[in-house]
Amino acid sequence: MAQTKVYLIDSGEDRAKQVKTVFEFLEADVAEGNPEEAIKALADQSFDLVLLGSTTEKLASVVKSFQQIVPDVPIILLVDGNAGHQIPSVVEDCVLSVLEWPTTHPVLTKALQKAHQHRDKDRTGNAHRSVELFRSLAGNSVCIQQVRKLIQQVAGSEATVLILGESGTGKEVVARNLHYNSPRRNRPFVPVNCGAIPAELLESELFGHEKGAFTGALSNRQGRFEMAEGGTLFLDEIGDMPLAMQVKILRVLQERSFERVGGNKTIFCNVRIIAATHRNLDQEIQENRFREDLYYRLNVFPIEVPALRDRTEDIPVLVGDLIARIENEKRGSVRLTSGSLTALQKHNWPGNVRELANLVERLAILHPYGVVDGCDLPDKFKRYVASIPEFESGQGLELANELKARGDSGGTARLPRGGMDLKEHLSTLECGLIKQALDESNGVVAHAAKLLKMRRTTLVEKLRKYGLQRGEETSTF
Repeated sequence: MAQTKVYLIDSGEDRAKQVKTVFEFLEADVAEGNPEEAIKALADQSFDLVLLGSTTEKLASVVKSFQQIVPDVPIILLVDGNAGHQIPSVVEDCVLSVLEWPTTHPVLTKALQKAHQHRDKDRTGNAHRSVELFRSLAGNSVCIQQVRKLIQQVAGSEATVLILGESGTGKEVVARNLHYNSPRRNRPFVPVNCGAIPAELLESELFGHEKGAFTGALSNRQGRFEMAEGGTLFLDEIGDMPLAMQVKILRVLQERSFERVGGNKTIFCNVRIIAATHRNLDQEIQENRFREDLYYRLNVFPIEVPALRDRTEDIPVLVGDLIARIENEKRGSVRLTSGSLTALQKHNWPGNVRELANLVERLAILHPYGVVDGCDLPDKFKRYVASIPEFESGQGLELANELKARGDSGGTARLPRGGMDLKEHLSTLECGLIKQALDESNGVVAHAAKLLKMRRTTLVEKLRKYGLQRGEETSTF
C-alpha cells in the first residue's frame, strides 16, 4: 500500500476524517479537496484511485467530469452503511465499486485490489494501442493512409492542428489520435462542441467564471482551458463559434492567457489546441462569419478527413471493426455476406462513418447473431442489390461453396425441368453440412463452427432453427 495515491472527495466531514485516517494507517498517500481541485490535481499528478463521497453535491455531473477528464483513474463511491441509500444508475454504471462505510478490512482490501487491477489493466492496454485501433480510421485506402501518415508526422509537435471534413467522418477520432500519440497523452483530452453551446454560455464554458459573475453563478467554476491544463483542448465545430468569441480565442492563442468571466486575475495556460469544422472556412471568411487572423492561427497544420463515399473500399474493414466493437461491448453480433457488403459500397453515405455505424447497430438488433444478405438491408439499399450478380448474394455464395465442398463446379449444377424450391434446397444442404461438421467434431459446436468458417454463436442459432441436438460435449462452451 506504500505506493498507493488516493484522492478523497467527501463533503461529509466525519466520514472524510475516518476514511483519511484508515488510508493513512495503511500507508497510502491521501490528498483531499473538492471536485474542482480534484480535477486539477488529477491532471497534474498520477493517482491510483478516487474516493468519492455520495454526499457530494451534483454527484452525477462530478462522476461524468472525472470520466471525461481522467477516464483511466478508477472511482470508488463511499456510501453510509448505516442508512438506506439510492444511487442513480448513471452514477453506479460509471464507478468501479460502491463501498459502504464503516467497512471491514477484507471488503476494503478487495475493493483496493480491484482498483489496482483496473488501473494496471488500463495502463497496459494503453501502452499497446496504435493509431489503427481507433474506429473510423480503419481501412487501407490511399486517402486514409495519408491521414494516418499526417497524424504520425504532427502528433509529436506542439503545432496547432485544424481538422477539416464532413459531419460523421471521424474528426474527433483524429483529434484523439493526435493527443494519444503526443507527449501530452498522460494529461487530459478535453473536447468542446462550440456549435452545441449557446453563445451566451460559451465564454463561461471555455474560461470559467467567478462567483457572482452573473445570475446563477453560485460558486467559482473552472473552464475547459483550465481543465485541459498540460493536455489538449479540442474545439469541435469552431466554424460555428460567434465572432465575439473568436476574438477571445485568438487572444488566448497569441498570449496563452485568459481571465475567468467576472474575474480580473490573469490565468496562464499550457494547452495544445486542436480545432475541427465541417464548414468551408475560406467561404466563411469571405462572408464575414469567420475571422481571417484566427483562421491563420488555427491552420498551421491542416488535416482533411475523407468522406466515406471517397473510400468505399474501406467499408468491409469498417464493418468488421464496428461489429467487433459491438461484440466487445456485449451488445450482440451480426455477419454480413459479400453481397450485402457490395450493396453498401454502392451507397453515397451522406452521413459518412456515423451513418454506417448506425446501420450496423440496427442490423445487429434486427438480426441478432444472424447473417444479413442484400435482401435483408433497409429499403434504401435494396436498389443496389438488383445490380449485383446472383452469386454475389449470400445464398448464391453459400450454394457455390457447398458445390465446391461436394467436388462439383458451379457449371455442373442443373435446374430440374419442373423447377425447384431454392430456399428449401439450400436449407437441406446447409442442414446436411452442419450435421457432417458436428459428426466430425464429436458434437463440439466450437469445433464445428471452425470447420464451417462461421461464428459459434451463428451456428448455435442455426442449430435452433433446424432443431438439431448439439451433443453432450457442447455444454462446456
